[in-house]
Amino acid sequence: MADDLDLASEREEQMRAGAILALQRKQAPAYTISAEYCDDCGVAIPAARRLAVPGCERCVYCQARREVRRA
Repeated sequence: MADDLDLASEREEQMRAGAILALQRKQAPAYTISAEYCDDCGVAIPAARRLAVPGCERCVYCQARREVRRA
C-alpha cells in the first residue's frame, strides 16, 4: 500500500507534467502564415515551398543568397 509520501510524489509529478504540457501548448503557434510573394524580389513563392517551410518570407533563390551572405 502506498504511503503519503508516495502519493504526494505521484501527485507532484502529475502536476509538473500538466504544467509543462500547458506551457508547450501556449508556446507552439497554432499556424504560421507564409508570404505569397518574396519580400526581396517580389516573385510569387510556389505553394509547395509555402507548405514545406511554414512562415517563409522569401523564394528559394533569395533565401539561399541571404544565407550565403550571413555565412
